[in-house]
Order: sequence, then structure tokens, then C-alpha cells
Amino acid sequence: MQLTVLGSGSSAGTPVVGCQCETCQSKNLRNVRTRCSSYIALNNGKNILIDTSPDLREQALRESLTSVDAVLFTHHHADHCHGIDDLRAFCQINKKQIPIYGNQFVIEQLLQKFKYAMLEPKDFWEIPVLKPIVIEQPFELFGHTITPIPVMHGRGEILGYRIGNLAYITDVSEIPLNSLELLKGLDVLLLDCLRLKPHITHFGFDQSVNMAQQIMAKETYFIHMTHDLEYDSLQNKLPENIYAGYDGLKISINE
Repeated sequence: MQLTVLGSGSSAGTPVVGCQCETCQSKNLRNVRTRCSSYIALNNGKNILIDTSPDLREQALRESLTSVDAVLFTHHHADHCHGIDDLRAFCQINKKQIPIYGNQFVIEQLLQKFKYAMLEPKDFWEIPVLKPIVIEQPFELFGHTITPIPVMHGRGEILGYRIGNLAYITDVSEIPLNSLELLKGLDVLLLDCLRLKPHITHFGFDQSVNMAQQIMAKETYFIHMTHDLEYDSLQNKLPENIYAGYDGLKISINE
């Protein structure tokens, strides 16, 4: 399967509006970061989206993405779900309802925010047609086991996900011991790294590096980065097998 990083940026994106810093003024396209999201193309032709960032339309056009078969939501914050209306395009193209998955709290929040889109198919595709599904345990999706990974985002519990030997963990400030057990033997890990300094609801640089070295995936890629992290400077200071992610990055993973 192949994972494509649709967006590697934090809630403000990079460049930040009005900012004159080195990263925001950089000509390096790897410093252009849309809001955080990725999709996984399975070998059976199915596409699984992780979160719906406010930049989903732009990301889909950039990657020529025309089909989404399911969405895994990590949490309900605006930069991770407010692009949900852009799912209408995939419903229109493929004439099908899209299942969306998350824990009890995130599904409740999405139902409150986007009730108009939580519909059974009625041959009307001008709005998103979505089926909300609460998950608490590993489940099967398109022939693959999806394992939800509970992590802490400040005081709130959200989800990362493991699919085969790939794991995706964004917006994390703590990974409980039980969840660390679910992250053994990874080939690829995508991991939150907000900025150089520590943050109350996210890993900062030192925490991200330490956690990556503790989990020991064969390859770790940092995501959800602010303009505090200039791509080349960050890449040059990272230890072996840890890399700075960027929009459009494609990673192949053995299933």
C-alpha cells in the first residue's frame, strides 16, 4: 500500500498569513504545508483518508484524488475535520455513501457540526452523504485490520491508527503504555512534531525524537509542523531513520 501526505502543516498552515519568517518566505516547496491529512491507497484499489483538513479540495486536486472509500478521523478540531464538506465531490463522482470512523466523542461532535451530511443514500449527491461509525476496537476494512491507537492530545483522548506495519499519530502530547504496545514492529510511523519548543497539547522536537527512538519504526516521518520548523534545518538535525515530512510525500509500505 502507499501513503500520501496530503498536508504536513499545523492549524495555521505554512506560510502563515502575514508572517515574514525564514520558513514562510522560503522558496523551498517543502516548506509549503497545508493542514494535516493523509490518504492510503490499498493494493485492492480502495482509498482511505485520514482526517478532512480545510485544504482537502486543494490537496485532492494536487494529487489527482478522485475516490475516497472511507475516512478515519483522529479528532474533531477544525484543522482536522472542517474540510468534510469537500467529501461531496467523491460522493458525486462515485455515487456512493462514504463511511466515517472515530471514537464516540468525535462522532458525536461531527454529528453536531455536520448533521446535514449524515444521510442514507437517496440518489441525491449535491451534498456529502456520510455514514458515521463509532469504533473502540480493531475492525476490518477492505480486507485490512484497522487498529485505533488511543493517545492524549492535552487533556483529551483522541485516536491514532495502525494499518499493517504503518501507524499515523498526530496531535499527541502523551502516548499511554497500552498504546505503545500497539506500536511495536512498525515499518513506517508518521508522528506529530509541532515546533522546536515543548507545547502543552503536542510533542515538541525533543519529545518527538525521543518517542520515535522509543517506538523504533524502521522509518519515522514528522508531520503537523508549524513554521517554526524550516525543512532543511530540521532535516539536517534529525537522527538516522527519522525524516521531515512534506506535502506530497509518498511512502510505500509492505502489507
